[in-house]
Amino acid sequence: MIQVTTLAKLPDTYKVLFTGFLLVIGVGLLMAGFQIMETHGKADGKPGLSLNDIVYSYYGNRSGSKLESMLKGQMKAMAPEEARFRLIQWARDGGSIKEWKSEIQPIINQYCVSCHGPGASIPDFTQFETVKKLAEVDEGVSIASLTRVSHIHLFGIAFIFLYVGWIFGLAQFPKKWKLILISTPFAFLILDVLSWWLTKYIPAFAWLTMLGGFGYSLASTIMIFTSLVQMWYPKEKWLDYWTSEEPAE
Repeated sequence: MIQVTTLAKLPDTYKVLFTGFLLVIGVGLLMAGFQIMETHGKADGKPGLSLNDIVYSYYGNRSGSKLESMLKGQMKAMAPEEARFRLIQWARDGGSIKEWKSEIQPIINQYCVSCHGPGASIPDFTQFETVKKLAEVDEGVSIASLTRVSHIHLFGIAFIFLYVGWIFGLAQFPKKWKLILISTPFAFLILDVLSWWLTKYIPAFAWLTMLGGFGYSLASTIMIFTSLVQMWYPKEKWLDYWTSEEPAE
């Protein structure tokens, strides 16, 4: 027979273990938010995450090239306006190799190669073929990248929600709401990843990406906060309030 306990009655050893895990996950969620703001959040060249940012990231900004989107967005601060204007104009004119050798490569070497150089994890801008490809019409994320990121998110984040939900399962909380909170992150994770694929082909679905990310972040935050409070501040009146409608598991 499995002996069921609660967070308030756990040995201090497990309280410390679970607390460390939940705090690291909480910080990780915050860092994920900052990372989204620094990547997708600058796709339209304006601060803050908007529907246009999501559309440009997955569907693409098909009025211009990826190079133009980068220079107007997250890479805007990396080069002066005149240099960015010349690179954008080159991309719009078709990205000829003649202009690359005479004008564009020196600009790239001056402002871009310090990061986009040989051996870097990001595209190597010393190669004409690499920059030429970025100068083509921006059709958003590639299918290969979308597949890779999708399976990483589904496998990796699902384990995070498994352990957060398992710890929260020991909390004294109304059964109905406990089941809803534990299942919500998984449902919104699937919705989030599905929305990337839908937006790739139909930009009107971009709002689902925002909904998915908000949904699993909110549910996870409630579970993490509740678990920490009940482990270390098990106030009897507070527990009685939440368990008054239904018996605790």
